Amino acid sequence: MLQQLTVLFESYIKKENLFRQKDKLLLAVSGGVDSVVLCELCKQAGYDFLIAHCNFQLRGAESNRDEKFVRSLAEKYQVEVFVKKFDTEKYAEENKLSIQVAARELRYTWFNEVILTNSKFQIPDYILTAHHANDNMETLLMNFFKGTGIKGLHGILPRQKNIIHPLLFAKKEELLAFATEHKLEFVEDSSNASDKYTRNYFRNELIPGLQKVFPQVEENLLNNIERFNEIEILYRRSVDQIKKKLLEPRGNEIHIPVLKLLKAEPLNTIVYEIIKDFGFTAHQTEEVIGLLKSESGKFIESSTHRVIKNRNWIIISPNLSTETWHIQIEEGVNAIRFAEGKIDIENRSAENFKLNASTLIAQLDAAQIEFPLLLRKWKKGDYFYPLGMNKKKKLSRFFGDQKLSLTQKEKTWVVEMNKKIIWVVGLRIDDRFKITDKTKKLLQFTLSGSE
Repeated sequence: MLQQLTVLFESYIKKENLFRQKDKLLLAVSGGVDSVVLCELCKQAGYDFLIAHCNFQLRGAESNRDEKFVRSLAEKYQVEVFVKKFDTEKYAEENKLSIQVAARELRYTWFNEVILTNSKFQIPDYILTAHHANDNMETLLMNFFKGTGIKGLHGILPRQKNIIHPLLFAKKEELLAFATEHKLEFVEDSSNASDKYTRNYFRNELIPGLQKVFPQVEENLLNNIERFNEIEILYRRSVDQIKKKLLEPRGNEIHIPVLKLLKAEPLNTIVYEIIKDFGFTAHQTEEVIGLLKSESGKFIESSTHRVIKNRNWIIISPNLSTETWHIQIEEGVNAIRFAEGKIDIENRSAENFKLNASTLIAQLDAAQIEFPLLLRKWKKGDYFYPLGMNKKKKLSRFFGDQKLSLTQKEKTWVVEMNKKIIWVVGLRIDDRFKITDKTKKLLQFTLSGSE
């Protein structure tokens, strides 16, 4: 058994191209049989490794016993050991996380810190964990019941960035047999016998129950993981092709033609694949589909983005900042930078000048302008006298006439003087401040860098 598992270990590493003989490895070691076997296999195969141990302080004296054992294990293999104590319960409470999720976050954050800050020894190339085939089966079933979609059905991947799981080929019973044959000491985690944690329920109750009905359930699950991995590759290629045809990036927004999206099949899956990268959940898929036939201006929010219906388009846009923007413009200032670009300001003689029809340029009668001016975002109730009109109009109605989308409206700024809007930036000046035959000097604003 010893020789066979060692051969399978090295064969799996080569097959999945996980790491090279010369690489430095950081082994996550709890002291349980899985991580102890991982240490022995790495030693047998001649890999260069360090050990890292997390003391989550969740099991009192037992946690301290585990830490002491791992330190002795490092002495046995004559390798450096890194140990970190965590106040896991406090972290979980402060961040509103389950104990399991909190421990996972603390663990991997610290492992990466070890890699980045370890200067005494050669910096490790990879972090190795002792997750095995049974862990993979449990993960597959947990993801299935949580509804993670096809992405969750591949279970634990052999490599995830710099984290490697080289024992996924082996079942728990094989690791136990290896430890027995090699007379390896290890410690038992008493919490593994409890169904308090979700994974333990799947391990201790659900899978044994399934085995009574389907004796080959473990082999079937492991075979399905391989199939799902291959299916996901094909699925991802197809989804990426569809998204490439539908999504039109515009600045920091994504624009999608409604009619094209409505023709896409299967619609639910495609919509979910589009919105999931912007903080939306699977449960919001139906809401987004409902937007496709809703009136313009309707939107749905995630924690980071909004999906907005704008006429014949769906727009995915970052959420607005709650910060209020006000920038004072003093006399003599020749340029102002703001969220939507840059405004150059210059005084010019009215002699021999030519009116510029570009909406990005505002030419005003300097004699009518009093500093300081205020550059700010427009707000509800704002009005001005659009160039060419002798009556006021609310900006909200003006925007409607211009057929501005919701996001375009939200990005609109104005230049204000004594509570009067003199320029709706990038759109129209106020008629009261236009150039006339009597103008001797003009003030010119030029907008650049806007989307």
